[in-house]
Amino acid sequence: MSQEIIVFDRVQQKTIKEVIYGRFFVELLYGKSLISFFFRLILLPVLTCGPLFSRLYGLFQSSRLSRYKIAPFIKKFHINTQEFLHPVHSFTSFNEFFIRKLKPAARPITPGNHIAILPADGRYLVYPNAEQADGFVVKGKKFSLQELLGSTTSAAPYQKGAVIIARLCPTDYHRFHFPCDCLPSEAIPILGPLHSVNPMAITRNPSLLSQNKRSVTLLQTRAFGQIAFIEIGAICVGAIHQTYQPFQPYHKGEEKGFFSFGGSSLIALFEEDTLELEKDLILHSSQHREILGLLGQPLGCAKNRS
Repeated sequence: MSQEIIVFDRVQQKTIKEVIYGRFFVELLYGKSLISFFFRLILLPVLTCGPLFSRLYGLFQSSRLSRYKIAPFIKKFHINTQEFLHPVHSFTSFNEFFIRKLKPAARPITPGNHIAILPADGRYLVYPNAEQADGFVVKGKKFSLQELLGSTTSAAPYQKGAVIIARLCPTDYHRFHFPCDCLPSEAIPILGPLHSVNPMAITRNPSLLSQNKRSVTLLQTRAFGQIAFIEIGAICVGAIHQTYQPFQPYHKGEEKGFFSFGGSSLIALFEEDTLELEKDLILHSSQHREILGLLGQPLGCAKNRS
């Protein structure tokens, strides 16, 4: 039986059923049937534990042949082309369409120096305190901040701080942005496999987010202390691309980078007592329901406004 994914749409203010891109493939590898068990045993190590499959798939998505997928994809998933910075006919491959830029007016940025924003379009789960998080993603040894951050930095400052997790689907705008004014460090890559970040996969193995290939950047901020910003790759993701310059100041909402084709995730870790999350994000996350949000919408405000 197919597993439905129900999310709360922040714009429409109602729960909706997610239309899953590649549902058959996801269920085949991460479902509960005997057939899924067989394919998971045989295919999953080949597809996820090495970059070859994702690289080859990424090459096809960047080929001119793939541009014929664009129009059917837009129609099936009801993507608003009026938001695009460049017209659809200008894309020479599916990946060019996938990494499209949007008109600035399409994603207004919530103003205020003490207000952090959602850094991307995606489905969000938030936890005010990582240590007390209760859910399938963060709970005890299933999700380790130390494993997530690797050897690049200490997890200690974030043990009792807020955790923000954004899941990006192939249907989403796939550029990510700075959540607040900041001075970013270099992005430190951490090697790992490329598992799906679909909830079916995460429910089966919550530690996937701390195992997948990822990149960690430390954001120094005046309002929120030091933030750890992590981009996480997933199956069929060609690469994590950084478009910012390290150690240069950036304003809230400015672009940090983008993902090539595929589903992927972002995680932001805040230090203890620095971020007061928006109530609707906390409410739905406490019910283990993702909330579909857009870049620029409010994430929360700084607790210390001095």
